[in-house]
Amino acid sequence: MKTARTTFFTRDKNFYKTFFRLMLVVALQNLVAYSVNMLDNIMLGSYSQDALSGAATVNQIFFIVNQLALSIGNALVAICSQYWGKQETEEIRKLTGAALALSILIAAVVVTACTCMPERLLGIFTMSPEIIAEGKAYLGLLKWTFLLFMISNLLIAMLRSVEVVKISFVISVVSLITNGCINYTLIFGHFGFPEMGIKGAAVGTLTARMLELLIIVVYVWKIDMKVRLFDVNLIRIIFAPENRKIWRAFLKVAFPIMCSGMIWAISVPMQTAILGHLSADAIAANSVSSTFFQYLKVIVIAISSASAVVIGKDIGEGDIERVKSDGRTLSVIDLLIGVVLASLLFVLRGPLLSMYKLTDTAAVLADHFIMIMSIVMVGMSYQMPVSVGVIQGGGDTKFSMYMNLISTWGIVMPLSFLAAFVWKLPVELVVIAVQSDQLFKGIPVFLRFRSYKWIHKLT
Repeated sequence: MKTARTTFFTRDKNFYKTFFRLMLVVALQNLVAYSVNMLDNIMLGSYSQDALSGAATVNQIFFIVNQLALSIGNALVAICSQYWGKQETEEIRKLTGAALALSILIAAVVVTACTCMPERLLGIFTMSPEIIAEGKAYLGLLKWTFLLFMISNLLIAMLRSVEVVKISFVISVVSLITNGCINYTLIFGHFGFPEMGIKGAAVGTLTARMLELLIIVVYVWKIDMKVRLFDVNLIRIIFAPENRKIWRAFLKVAFPIMCSGMIWAISVPMQTAILGHLSADAIAANSVSSTFFQYLKVIVIAISSASAVVIGKDIGEGDIERVKSDGRTLSVIDLLIGVVLASLLFVLRGPLLSMYKLTDTAAVLADHFIMIMSIVMVGMSYQMPVSVGVIQGGGDTKFSMYMNLISTWGIVMPLSFLAAFVWKLPVELVVIAVQSDQLFKGIPVFLRFRSYKWIHKLT
């Protein structure tokens, strides 16, 4: 690797321009994508409680699919961004072919399971026959979106690794408008169309996903001039014996990232279940505070995505001192953004809560929860972008896997269970226990970052 003398923080204006451009566009895309789910919930919630619950149950399955898709995409970005730093697009095409095959395989397994045993899958999350019936009607169409989403997400990740992000925002906006219009028309039966209820929501989501895939395929095939994915025979890339080393290289990076994602994804429903066994006021307060928190969290996720691209490209270019300098700069930016987001959440909690009709007890709890989440936001805004964006993006994929395994299942889950059911602590302390990893993970993340042992050349 090349080395160059640099300052403690990066002074290169192009670094800041690239990072904030990537962060802004990815944040807008995530925000719009999150709004698609919120739109479904609002429309189905105004139609039928059972329909809303059925869709929410199916979304538990999609949550797992989403985490798998993001994990494969993050693995692809970790490697391809380094190849992009070296301007080796041929290797990016090969790796994308391997990642695409893995995505399709996983999606096929999930779709098959949803086809063969839908009641059994939905029964994991609810025992209500009415909710299972609504969920089965929703899943019948929605399962096909899992395949479409995994392909689209993978192609978007490939483009992100070469600093192409605007198309993903366009796709999200088109998806939001399409889904909203079809939902309004078919759920309630407007404009002379039949009233389809939850099936209408499924049609809207499926149509939006089909349109997303069509747009991204056309863009990659006809417009993209950086990777030109379809200039080669993808089938040959996937199955050719001489490309086995590409498969090994990708799976070596992807497996720890997928494990890390699943460790976290499986814990989320369990943490929700712990809070769900508390009082009705606590459940309502947690639902409200989580909604505001999730909207700001999309910015943190965007920081992670942008950081991974910037750091991977630096490593590919071979300037080790530049990697360290950019990493230090990013870690400070992460912390500053976290303070800003936390301050917004804290200051705006009154006006935000005034939008909801809550009982006096629920309103007080929601106010307390948001204050707690404001502190959590600072910790998360540091540890997530540094661990996922800088460290994982720098090629160290096993650190996050081990850290999530120990922190989630060794500390947070037992602590949350004891706080809620054994010690029977106040609900505010239970919420602190559930979210505590976002704070204490900052210590190992900082130590690992400062060691610079996370800088791995994957190309």
